[in-house]
Amino acid sequence: MSRAPAQISKMAPVPVAVSPLIKFSRYSALFLGIAYGSRRNKSLEKSEGELLRLKELRKAADEKKVAAAAKEGGGSIFD
Repeated sequence: MSRAPAQISKMAPVPVAVSPLIKFSRYSALFLGIAYGSRRNKSLEKSEGELLRLKELRKAADEKKVAAAAKEGGGSIFD
């Protein structure tokens, strides 16, 4: 029980009051970062959607070529 007062003296000091300007700046930066990330994500999703659509079209065209080659050649597509 004699250690209890020694532990109390090792506790962290009382926190310092933070300026309202600093608080406002921090929360403003947080909000702006979230807004920027949201807009950027939407633009990237749009461009990625277009790329996926083109990839699907290319894949379908390639499958048609493979099917046509298999029909007429009857052998390997690598010949």
